[in-house]
Amino acid sequence: MHPHLRNLCTIFILLATSLLPAQTPLSPTLREKIDAAVTQAVTSTGIPSASIAIVQDGAVTYLHAYGNGRIDPPTPATTAMRYSIGSISKQFTAAAILLLAEHGKLSLDDPVSRFIPNLTRGNEITIRQLLSHTSGYQDYWPQDYVPPFMLQPVNADKILDLWARKPLDFDPGTQWQYSNTNFVIAGLIVEKASGEPLLQFLSQHIFTPLGMQSVINIDQNRLTDTDATGYLRYAIGPPRVAPKEGKGWLFAAGELAMPAEDLAKWDISIINQSILQPASYAQMEKEVILKNGLGTRYGLGVAVRQELGQRAIEHGGEVSGFTAHNLIFPDAHMAIIVLVNEDSVGVSSDIATSIATLLFRQADAGKQEDQSREIFSALQKGKINRTLFTANCNSYFTGQALQDFAASLGPLGSPTEFTQTYKQDRGGMTFRLFEVHFPQKTLEVWERIMPDGKIEQYQVGAK
Repeated sequence: MHPHLRNLCTIFILLATSLLPAQTPLSPTLREKIDAAVTQAVTSTGIPSASIAIVQDGAVTYLHAYGNGRIDPPTPATTAMRYSIGSISKQFTAAAILLLAEHGKLSLDDPVSRFIPNLTRGNEITIRQLLSHTSGYQDYWPQDYVPPFMLQPVNADKILDLWARKPLDFDPGTQWQYSNTNFVIAGLIVEKASGEPLLQFLSQHIFTPLGMQSVINIDQNRLTDTDATGYLRYAIGPPRVAPKEGKGWLFAAGELAMPAEDLAKWDISIINQSILQPASYAQMEKEVILKNGLGTRYGLGVAVRQELGQRAIEHGGEVSGFTAHNLIFPDAHMAIIVLVNEDSVGVSSDIATSIATLLFRQADAGKQEDQSREIFSALQKGKINRTLFTANCNSYFTGQALQDFAASLGPLGSPTEFTQTYKQDRGGMTFRLFEVHFPQKTLEVWERIMPDGKIEQYQVGAK
């Protein structure tokens, strides 16, 4: 075969493969629930589109796009379309810094003055404080729209002249304040320490090894006609095409665009710890503590917190016309990516949380919901299967208690929904909270379960 034909065939195969639906172990019922949740969010908010990727057990298990990637002419969104990911780009900049630290090119505790001279208090502020938003450098773009000056091109040095050579907003390490300026400085440090442009370094060390083939830098180039178009909305009016920031404004703070599947590959690498050394991931995912001892709920380029009873690594993103949310549960080997082509909306985070709730409910809560519902139904009749409970809990269910349960719960009839909403371990027991919905009333059921499965506590109250 002629080399050119062979290359064309290879490209065709790769493209065809990328367009195949993800092989998914999700049950039809769960798929329907996810589709219903996302469709409802898209419809109720009026966003043009959302592109979704789900990772389970180290693999992409679900890819789907909803709505229109472009409104005029109406063009259905596809999973191959690229969306701007905004500040989710920051974790790639942080990873580049950590890679350079592994190679001995820098230390997280180096002062920024080692690489960038003449910044305000640059001999005191560390690279770690840049990546954790505890430096005190003022944010150059706190607005959720594009001011007129940002429509003009700029370079990183000019941004630093205007925002990093003025008085700090606070003493280094004493407060947490989100600042894009920090990551412009961090991006320049990557370039000076590596001797390469930031995007070249990221491509060589992250994108290419992970097979992230569709990543582009929208700081220099617009998205193409085959990608999603970004929109804004004035009040609750119709979506309008959003303006594009001038070249140079996004740089290391929000310059990347990609399909949801490419971002999923990055999430899998975090779950598997395949790009950085374990110690580097520990640094990235460790909450930074302020000098007064307060936690920031932020690591290095990522937020770190607990959601749905799980350790979560997450970050949102917004640039003109786009919002995004990346939610990773490393211990559960799960991630959810939501990309949206409208700015100044919180729907990407809402969708990610609703999908996570459905996934964890499937993985853990199903049988617990069934058991709790059966206990509730029996209590509506004043009955109890005492073999399910510990001696302590059985002592709680006195004759009077059973009468009151039956008298107050029985008239409500069968619940329309019985759903676990929270889970947490405490005192050697697992705490579970359920919501019980009736047409005119919502109740809560909370349980504490011993390691052997016996129920130590089962109580019901109004929500």
